[in-house]
Amino acid sequence: MTDAGIPTPFRADGLVAAITGGARGIGLAAGRLLVAMGARVVLMDQDEQAAIDAAREVGSGATRGLGLDVTDEAAVRAAFADVVEREGRLDILVNNAGRAIRRPSLELDLADWEAVVAVNMTGAFVCARSAAALMIEAGRGGAIVNTASVMGLSGGGLYPNISYQTTKGAIVNMTRALAVEWAAQRIRVNAVAPTWTRTGFIGELEQNPALMQRIRDVTPLGRLAEAEEVAYAIGFLASPAAAMITGTTLAVDGGFLAQ
Repeated sequence: MTDAGIPTPFRADGLVAAITGGARGIGLAAGRLLVAMGARVVLMDQDEQAAIDAAREVGSGATRGLGLDVTDEAAVRAAFADVVEREGRLDILVNNAGRAIRRPSLELDLADWEAVVAVNMTGAFVCARSAAALMIEAGRGGAIVNTASVMGLSGGGLYPNISYQTTKGAIVNMTRALAVEWAAQRIRVNAVAPTWTRTGFIGELEQNPALMQRIRDVTPLGRLAEAEEVAYAIGFLASPAAAMITGTTLAVDGGFLAQ
């Protein structure tokens, strides 16, 4: 136990975490939490300056920002190699970069479909594979937490969002498959499935009060999630406290999927 009475398995002292999509929203909230848990954190984002600014906002010498386009495999490999070179190790990947293009299926250009797939599915796979290769090489195991969505477990969206729903469903099953494949190397792979969360990611939706009310109406707890609430689930799954948990998708959904 720590002096504050918090069980040490919930700490991440001495561990190094990389977070994609880390400059804002859920990724940034996860970064703040992991730093508070004792980890050294690299916030990665396509917007390099935003990642650097976010690291400054966290305000800890244990945090730095790094530009990364998850659709560029060579850049992904180089970024994770840089983490190991500069931080000495890589123990945790929060696979959080995401994109949404909310259009009906018959109006969604193939290029837009492919752009969402490139970030949400292929990018997540490339990041997981690159991080796992370094974890396996180091021989210490590790933890990967993917950001899925309630829309990856339910087709009941309140508006057309086919590419997002499809890719988040793929994340759920990729999480299972990678968990089984890498279990022998002591790499745990889990996911969180957030409901609508109050971040800039849903910014345009918040301009529609009627839709926001519908979201509250279909959520038993009657509200959107906060980024910090999703981060708490990520922190748990990334921590030694979840040592016997792998292949699981943890819904952070206010009861949405229980209906």
